[in-house]
Order: sequence, then structure tokens, then C-alpha cells
Amino acid sequence: MRWRKKHGRKARCAPPGLLFRRPRVSAPVRAAPPVHPARGARCRTLPVHGAPGPVLRPVFCFLRAVSCTFYRKEYNGVATPTLLAPPAPPKGRAARKKKHAPGRHACGRGKGALHMKIIIAGDGKVGLALTRQLLHEGHELVVIDSNRSVLGRSLEKYDLLTVPGNAAALGTLREAGAADADLLIAATSTDETNILCCLVAKRLNPRLHTIARVRSYEYAEQLFLMREELGLSMSVNPELAAASEIFRLLQFPSFIQRETFAKGRVEIVELRVDEGSRLCGVPLSQLDSITRVKVLVCAVTHGGAVTIPNGNYVLAAGDHIHVTAAGADLARLLKNLGIMRRRVRQVMLVGGGRITYYLAKRLLQSGVGVKIIEIDAKRAVQLAEALPAAEVALGDGSSRELLLAEGLTQADALVTLTGIDEENIVVSMFGHSQNVPKIVTKINRLEYGSIFAELGVGSIVSPKELCSNDIARYVRAMQNTVGSVLTLHSIAGGEAEALEFRVDGAVHYCGVPLRDVPLRAGVLIACITRRGKTIIPDGAAHFEKGDTVVAVTACEEAVTHMNDLFEP
Repeated sequence: MRWRKKHGRKARCAPPGLLFRRPRVSAPVRAAPPVHPARGARCRTLPVHGAPGPVLRPVFCFLRAVSCTFYRKEYNGVATPTLLAPPAPPKGRAARKKKHAPGRHACGRGKGALHMKIIIAGDGKVGLALTRQLLHEGHELVVIDSNRSVLGRSLEKYDLLTVPGNAAALGTLREAGAADADLLIAATSTDETNILCCLVAKRLNPRLHTIARVRSYEYAEQLFLMREELGLSMSVNPELAAASEIFRLLQFPSFIQRETFAKGRVEIVELRVDEGSRLCGVPLSQLDSITRVKVLVCAVTHGGAVTIPNGNYVLAAGDHIHVTAAGADLARLLKNLGIMRRRVRQVMLVGGGRITYYLAKRLLQSGVGVKIIEIDAKRAVQLAEALPAAEVALGDGSSRELLLAEGLTQADALVTLTGIDEENIVVSMFGHSQNVPKIVTKINRLEYGSIFAELGVGSIVSPKELCSNDIARYVRAMQNTVGSVLTLHSIAGGEAEALEFRVDGAVHYCGVPLRDVPLRAGVLIACITRRGKTIIPDGAAHFEKGDTVVAVTACEEAVTHMNDLFEP
């Protein structure tokens, strides 16, 4: 009766919150784009505001349960408004409580890794690389981007939720579930948006970890000083990471790739076996007699195929071998193999972007001569003013005549850093034809990398992959679980992974000789670090509590815990 007095007779058939009343919303609600049912999409519905009266509440609850079941089974999560919707759909991890219980691993067989809800703001190059890597590790992802077509392409490839809109807007972050998320990664195209996005999200959820991509060198020192005030957990710079990686490669020009483990004590380096090399026709069981240092070949790439070899594998010309060795033994390894190249003294950089600035600055500080070729006059003037010790040439870096005129044949190294992958590849191939000792090529499209690697032209660096790897390492540190992955590097063109673990009591087979450990197919224990000492293992070696273990795997299943390396 009270309800009739308040709303009148006409409202008898439509009390507030009744099922068939059109939902009332204070602001427009964005519906996620439809997802193909085969990709395991999740249902997102519009909320119904209000509550039914005490008499109709049982009917409402029954129809609600039926409707939710119907939509899950028949439409498999197609995002569309519905009249038969629950008053407030659960958000974040609670929505998937049955599927991923807290503290349980969400992918593979590991029991140590924690499932987390991660928001990625920006679906560009770095965002896409992060999406692929973090989904592979079993995390729940929500992607924000202002471009709906970009989000649509991601939905076609991956199982995730998308929210179109401004990543720095409060409403967008609320819709993405920032209030109950574990981590926010701001990787939009502008630094200011990324910083503001982290600030707003931190206000919504003070416990939220935030990572911002900041590319401008003008902000680098400020962020370092203001990190606590801004609430940033971490800042990443893809261009700076790429410059650091290239600098490391130029220190040992003979190496195609270098990956560091165990706080710099252990490295996995990539070498090419050329015709006439001392390694041609040598079985791996006899490799120590040639290298005269303790090393282990943990992966071999030949003709695009990746092999985790045993001692019977015979090296052949054209093989790309990934060698595990102590960092202190690298110089002696190259000397004994007879492939030691002279120290880099003069470097030619083609392209004048941010990577060029960071790299040239480090090279000049180490006493290496730098020549930069830049086609844009304004940018060339900026580089000349910022780097007075460098030589800057204005012109087209893809011009054969210009490269030769600027002394390409006298350079010890050529680094192609333009914004066009195809141009970088062509210039690098021309440098290879002119017998430049060391060539490094920047690429963004990874599909080019596998093709380019087969040519044996030189090293490849991808800024987005380096950035995504840094963030992935932070995510693993957040998990903070016994035996989980500490460090992960992709090797062999992404066909294999090198993972670093800390051995604890939860890890199986401690003290058991490796020859008796039931490792999964495609897994190799590459190195053991014990109390600061590096051990290149053989069949008699074993790992103990407190050791750091580096393993190489070519398995398709995700490995997030050391116990995933063993047969069940």
C-alpha cells in the first residue's frame, strides 16, 4: 500500500527495479565489442537499478538465475544489453572465483604462481606485446584504448576484455575495474596520459601497482625524483632499453644476442657457426676440448627449426647456437674459438630518433666515435646541439652513395634505427655486403625478425619486446611465490625460453643427480649458481635449496614454476 500511495495506480505493473523495466543509468554504459564464442568470451551486461518489492523478490531471483544461465550457455558472453540481467554483476576476480580461486595458478600445471587482474592502457606495439606475453602466463587482462578498431583486432586474437575510451578518464578506469585490479600498465602514445592514468587509478585503488611508459628523456630524471609522490611502482622506456641492449652487443661484436642471468654472473650468448669454423663437424660432447672453458650449448637453430640438443648433436655450418657460460669466461671463449673481433671504435647510426640519442650518448662516454645520418633537417640540428662530440650528416640514410661517402666501409659497426623496418633491413643488408664487421638492426614487426635472422646479417633488437620483458619480470616479482620464475628471456627467435628460478623447499628433486631427474621433453638445465659460484651442469650435477637455476625450454605450455620442468 505504501508503494501504491507513492507511485500511483499506473505504476502497479512496473515497480522500480522490476525485470521488464528499461534500466535507468546515470551515464552511458559502454558495451564491449562482440567476441566470437569460440574464443571463450565473457558476458558483460547492463545493470538494472532498484530492487523488487518483497512479494516479487523470489520471482525476480528465479528469473535472474535462469537468464544468466541462458546467456552463458546460448550466447557465450556476447556483450549486449539485456532485460534479464543481475542487479550488479560481479567485478574483477570475483566474477571468476570458481574458475580461478585466489592463490591458485591459472595456467599450466604450476602451483606457485598467482593469478592477477592486469589493466593495460594502450593497445599499440608495447601493449600488444604485453597482451601476448601476460595472457600466455595465465593472467586476466583488460585492455583500454580510444581506437575501437584496434581493440577489435585484439579481440579477434586473444581472450580478454576491452574498454574503449580515454585511459586517463575516471569513468573509463572504473569500467575497466581499476578498483579491484592488481596492476595497471599505462602504455599509450603520450607520456602525459600515461602518468595521469597512473595517478587517477591510484586514487581509485591505493593498493594498485602502476607502471608507466615514459619515452621522453626530459621526464626521466623528474620521474626518478618524483616516483613516490606520483605513486609509480615502475617506469619503463623502450628506447632507452633498446639503446642499452645495443650497447651491450657492441661490447662483444661477435655475439648476435646476449641475455644475462643470476645478477650478471651467467650469460646465454648466440653465435653463428660459419664455414671453416673450428666448430664445424664437432659433436657437443667434445666441445670443451675446443673452447677450453666450461660451456653448454642449450639450443640450436638451423633452417628455422629449434632443437634442445644432447651430447650427440654434431654442429654444422649455418647453425645458430645458444651457449651458456659464466660472464667472466666470455672473452676467453671467443679467443679460443678464433672469432674474436676487434674492439668497436667507430659506429655509424642511421636514423636520428630517441634510440639514437641514448645510444650515441653512451658510446661517446665510452670513447667510441659516432656518426649519425638523419634525413630530417630540424632533427639533425637538435642532435648536433645535444651531442656536440658526434658527427651528424644530413641526408637519406638509405642512399648507397651517401653511405659510402660518409665512410661506411671504415666503420666498425652499423646500427639502423629508422622508423621503417623495411628500410632498416635493406640498409643492414647493404652494410653486410660492404663487410661491415658488426651490424645491429632495429625492428618492430617480429615476423621480419625470423626471416632476417636466417640471412645471418647481424643482430636484431626490438624495443617493444625489451620493454614487455622488463614489465613481465616485474609481474613475476609481484607474484613473490616460492619456485616461480624470476627472469625470462626469449631466445632462438622466440621459439625457446630461458628461465631463471630460485630453488626452495617446495621444489622437487633437490639433491638428485640431473641424470636421474625426469625432465620434460624439450627442457634442459643450462646453469646452476650456488653461493656466487657458477656451475655448468653435467649428469652428476644437482641443485640444492638456495641455488639459482637457469633452464631452457622449447615447450608450448607455459612454465611459471620450477616444478613445471619435471614430468608429473
